[in-house]
Amino acid sequence: MGGSAWAVDRRLLFAVYARGGDPRVAGVARALSRAGEHGAVWLMAGLAGAAVDSSRRGAWLRGTVLTAGAHLFSMGVKRVVRRPRPAHIAPRVRTAGRHSFPSSHAASAAAAAVLYGGLGAYAVPPLAAAMCLSRLVVGVHYPSDVAAGAVLGVATPGVGVRWMRGALSD
Repeated sequence: MGGSAWAVDRRLLFAVYARGGDPRVAGVARALSRAGEHGAVWLMAGLAGAAVDSSRRGAWLRGTVLTAGAHLFSMGVKRVVRRPRPAHIAPRVRTAGRHSFPSSHAASAAAAAVLYGGLGAYAVPPLAAAMCLSRLVVGVHYPSDVAAGAVLGVATPGVGVRWMRGALSD
């Protein structure tokens, strides 16, 4: 990332992180971050959708698999890129790993927003956006990490669109 882009990334992170000084904001951000570890909240949501929406169970299960796939792919990219997490601020949560690019929380959240939102779970997209923002509030990702993860997550349904169409016609 170029010098000025890097500076903007750091400034944006610090601006959002500063809002987490309010204990209520920090508490919500920590709760969201914990719920999103390894895509857990999104996987549970997909399985719950499959359990209650029997007419589209196959679509929910495929959406859950694609959401997990977005998370796993982002973890693989993270191991290749190996960008360190922000060091100039104190993180408000513990993380599973040392690397930050792309945000796996953002990847699984964005995939769930598109996939489950498309199945009528309209609360998922705003919750996913809050999840993405929480990663900045807790200080464990730069904005570019979150943006890259979100792009990866949004792209995931495109990869699986034919598979999803098959589930909707089942």
